[in-house]
Amino acid sequence: MTVEQIKQSIQGEWISIASEIRPSIIKNADGSAKPFYLTRTFKYLSGDKFELQVINSADAYGKVPLVKIGIKGHIVWQGEHPIAVGAQKVDFTADEAYEVTPLIQGFADAMNQLASKVFNKWEANTTQSILGKAFAPFGLTEGQIFAEYDLIYVFNDMLFWGARNVDGRGFDKEENRPTNLQIPLVRKK
Repeated sequence: MTVEQIKQSIQGEWISIASEIRPSIIKNADGSAKPFYLTRTFKYLSGDKFELQVINSADAYGKVPLVKIGIKGHIVWQGEHPIAVGAQKVDFTADEAYEVTPLIQGFADAMNQLASKVFNKWEANTTQSILGKAFAPFGLTEGQIFAEYDLIYVFNDMLFWGARNVDGRGFDKEENRPTNLQIPLVRKK
């Protein structure tokens, strides 16, 4: 498919098939990457706009949701990615919204210890914008607009992005762009 055909085919809303696992940069006592779990809802809109909601959970089945992260922004298409024929390099930029909502008080309490400057008191089920603000839990500095160097691949009406690096590194630099495919999203019905 051409880029325009891919854009046309991904219009609409996509969701996780099931809870997904990712390696984090936080290490277990034995030095292995500590896993975290999430589900995603993604909308691709006209004008290369997107909306992404991620819910991180404490458990592999998503029964104990910890935090909801909402991102809105733009996608910049950067050309072919060698992972598969038709895959495209894309840059996701959260230049419209980046919001965090603790879903349990324990997570809110942790945010009150780690990210209290320039924020109201963190409380469960209360959303705060972190757009352009220093937010240590996510490694963001004042004025920084979150961006990821990722990929998009469509196959059999499934939407793939890049798999997290096994050492937990984010996609914050071109050299960290993924080289493997993540569990796909499926079209919301």
